[in-house]
Amino acid sequence: MSAQPSLFSRALITAGAAATLAVGALIGSAPASAHVHVDADDPVRGDSAVLTFRVPNESDTGSPTTELSVNLPNLTSVSTATMPGWTAKLDRDAAAGTVRSVTWTAAPNSGIGADQFGQFVLRVKLPDTATVSFPATQTYADGTVVHWDQPTPPGGAEPEHPSPELTLTA
Repeated sequence: MSAQPSLFSRALITAGAAATLAVGALIGSAPASAHVHVDADDPVRGDSAVLTFRVPNESDTGSPTTELSVNLPNLTSVSTATMPGWTAKLDRDAAAGTVRSVTWTAAPNSGIGADQFGQFVLRVKLPDTATVSFPATQTYADGTVVHWDQPTPPGGAEPEHPSPELTLTA
């Protein structure tokens, strides 16, 4: 009989832990955003960071995304990660020693297909500002172009095509 309370106690502990994890996952998860988004682990003002741009395919016709161009706030240090099937080109301002933008282009007959997303990675030296915006342009194989460049007003509703934005820590 002494084994019964132990098994029962373990079952309660296991069920409680599972419930806590499930509730925590629901509370901690943000709604899925269907737009170009930028993330970085612990982005600190003035430091180097790895930025990941998440790009969903939202084409109504199922046309693949074949190009992504991201405007950069005249950063002094930028490098791209390799991405199979894509080429990356940095637009440099040699006189100023900065990078103005990066454009990724898919190889012919490829791209981000319907119901898929791509991740584009940069290593940059961040500016010394509280936030940084990365307006982006997404181009589809059928010629459709979507500009992700609308600022989100403070305390306002998210616009239809928000600019990817990153909040930096001090």
